[in-house]
This record gives sequence, structure tokens and C-alpha cells, in this order.
Amino acid sequence: MWSGSALVLLCVILTVNAEVHSLTYIYTAFTRPVGLPGIHEFSAIGLLDGQPIDYFDSDTQVKVPREDWMKERLDKEYWDKGTSSRQTKQQWFKVNLKILTDRLRKNDTDNHVLQWRHGCEVNTEGPKRKLSGIDQYSYDGDNFLSFDSHHKQWVAPMFGALPTKRKWDRIQELNDYTDEYLHNECVHWLDTFLKYRKEANITALRPEVYMSARPFKDNLKLSCLATGFHPKEITMNIRRDGHLVDRYDGLQSTGVRPNGNGTHQIKMWVMIPGGDTAKYTCEVNHPASNIHEVKEWDHHVEAEGPPIGLIVGAAVGLLVVGVIITGVVIILRRKRTPAEKVVPIQPVQMEHQTLLTGSSSGMSSGSSSSLDHPPDLTQV
Repeated sequence: MWSGSALVLLCVILTVNAEVHSLTYIYTAFTRPVGLPGIHEFSAIGLLDGQPIDYFDSDTQVKVPREDWMKERLDKEYWDKGTSSRQTKQQWFKVNLKILTDRLRKNDTDNHVLQWRHGCEVNTEGPKRKLSGIDQYSYDGDNFLSFDSHHKQWVAPMFGALPTKRKWDRIQELNDYTDEYLHNECVHWLDTFLKYRKEANITALRPEVYMSARPFKDNLKLSCLATGFHPKEITMNIRRDGHLVDRYDGLQSTGVRPNGNGTHQIKMWVMIPGGDTAKYTCEVNHPASNIHEVKEWDHHVEAEGPPIGLIVGAAVGLLVVGVIITGVVIILRRKRTPAEKVVPIQPVQMEHQTLLTGSSSGMSSGSSSSLDHPPDLTQV
């Protein structure tokens, strides 16, 4: 289930183009606790241009902002309604995970996962805005169901999704609302959040740079870490006696990753002989904060084990958000599905009532003005 090829999607989600803006929400539910740090039985995260703006999990049970400007600009009612909505969604996922596990005849002693990813992306290049929306479910890492806005119906890539497709396509109000959300409400919130972020006049934050070395088998793992910077555009190089170390020398990099507080980090490392006496330096350029910093390794070798103190500023973000995003996105991998597996519409009478309202309309009777997603779903 945890396919390495899915990391490609992580890169896609975390890539931000100056002319392309996106608002995405990702919900993840497991049948039971996973037992890994930062991975919860249920979690939901909102991303603006790939960066976390709000978060909820089954342990805290509260929707909280991940950006100061979100906390400042959105009132208590917004967060209270968001908390209530996500608590309800948590129950929805719990019920439907059981339904799908039974329907697909999966071993209920295994841990299964159901995910929902939805949102919108707007490309402002050219004279007209180009909009794309996504509303997609996956089960155990496989595409389960997705919404086709052009035909206003659900697409079932796998046989086990057919009953859900038939039920949901029968609820025209749900399909109309989903399409309306992707093309209008989501875009409204995207524009609103972009406006709030711009008005916050977020200043550039300079990176903190560290070099360290630790034993690794018969060699040393020499690392350079830059963390706490914003925006994310940065360059980093490691040099040996003035000469650039590159991938042919075994240089590796994490790439730029988000911290949990809106800042970023990047780490590079290379294996060197234990007795190497060469001069190693780490060069970091962060144009936004006008920083060019050169850090020299003092040939001190840390004790074996995980580094302590080097990434204190990033640790909270990595545990709370970074691990979540990575785990969530890995599960959300997309598989190419042959065209013949796309199932045509086969409407039948709906068998289940909606979970949230007890009606068959698929719509919430309450206002969705402060919610970040369609207010109602039906059972699968």
C-alpha cells in the first residue's frame, strides 16, 4: 500500500507556481490506530498552494489554524463550525470504512485506509482564468471514486465502487452541489485566503544553517541543514576544499520541505571517510532575506543516533504536519486505469440515507458559508 512511486504526487502537491494557486483538503481515516508518530486514526488538513493552513485529528478533536493570518482573520464561529464538521466527517469515515471493508471482502484484521481529496486550482496565466477541480476518494491506496464535473457524475475505476457510484449518481442535488462547490465556493475561499495572506504582508524569514557529522557504518554522514526560512526559494551547496560536491560524489537531498509553522527546511548530506581532513563548507543562498551564509564543518563527530538539537525549530512541524502530509500523499497515489474500466452511469434507487442529515437529498440544511467542503455526504 505504501508505494514509493506515490512520492511523485507529494512533489506535485508541494509545487507552487507563482501564477497557479490551489486550495486542497485531504482527509485520511484508518480502521484502527496506526501507532506511528504524527499519523492519527483520522486527520484532515487544508493546504493553500501546498502549504498547511488548518488541521484536525482524532486525538485533538479541534480544527486549528496553521497560519497566524488564518487565526487573525477568521472568527471563532468559523473554527467552531469547522471543528463540528470535521468531527462529523470522522464518524462518516468510520462507518464507511466498515462498509467498504465488508463489501470488498478485505481482511478486517488488517488496517485499511479511506481517503478523500478535494479542492480547486486556478491558473491566472493568460487573459482568462483556467479552473480545475478534483473530488476523489481512494481505498487502500487505489483510486475508488472520482467526480466528473463535465458530466456531473461519479466515475468508478474499480468494480467495488459501482454500488457507490449508482447511489450517488441518483442524488442529483449532491452532484449539483459538488460541481457548484468545485467551480464556485472553493474558488471563493481560494481567493479569500489568498487575499488574507497577501494582506498579512508576510516578511521573509532567514534560514538557520547547521553542519554536523555522524558515524554511518565505516564512514561519516556529513549533513547540512537549513531550516526556518520563508519563502521556500533557496539554494544549498556542499564544497570540499572549495570544490563543489555533486551527485556523482554521492550527494543526496531531501529537497525543500514544509515545517508546521509556515516556514521551510532543506537538508543535504554526503558520505565521507572517517579520517577525512579536508575543509568542508555548506553554502546557503536565500534571495528573499538577502542571506548568503557559509558554514564550515569543525570536524566534530556527533554520537550515533538521531540528531538532538539540530532541528528543534522544525521538529514540531515535521511530526505534526510533515509526517502527516507525506503519509497522506503516499496513500493518495493515483494508478493509471485502462479506459475500459471507466464505468458508464447505471442509476438505481439509493439504498442508504445520508449519514449527516438523515434525509435522502444529499444536502445539508445548514449554511456552508464557513465550511471548507461540501456539508454533506451519503454512505458509500
